[in-house]
Amino acid sequence: MEDFTNNTGQPREQLPGQTPRPAGQTLGVAALVTAIVTFVIAVIPCVGLIAVIPGIIAIVLASVALSQASKNDSPRGIPLAGLIIGIVAMLISMSQIMVAGKIGDKFDKEWGGDIENVIKDVQKDVLDGLEDATVDIRIENGDDTVNIKVGEDREDRRRQLEELEEANTVTNDTVDNNQ
Repeated sequence: MEDFTNNTGQPREQLPGQTPRPAGQTLGVAALVTAIVTFVIAVIPCVGLIAVIPGIIAIVLASVALSQASKNDSPRGIPLAGLIIGIVAMLISMSQIMVAGKIGDKFDKEWGGDIENVIKDVQKDVLDGLEDATVDIRIENGDDTVNIKVGEDREDRRRQLEELEEANTVTNDTVDNNQ
């Protein structure tokens, strides 16, 4: 029995019936699969914007596979197909990004100011409504009743607060320790 624990990094003998895989073919297949997935994502409207990331991955994988294949004079068909499909998918995705940007600019030019004005008007109306709002809370428990009214007689409360602030009443709030 052969001992495989000493891996020297040297190529081992081929087993009978096993064919060698040319250099770069594994990465080429990975690049092709990634490029096809990228292409499918890129042609879907609005979703194609995210196809940039797998497109970059497909192009990098295909480039590395092509360089490995060219060093060993291996077939370059699969890595080349992955590279071409990846580039086309990236172009489609980039065109969607540019179209989305143009639509956003046009929307901002035509509607942006109007929307901001509407939002400001709504905020002003809400704040004005809150200032004029009155809240009346009534809690009953048997014979006991508590009424809480907020928002009524605002001027009376303001005047009372001003009177309290002007009053010169100072209370001694210190505790006498001698007791």
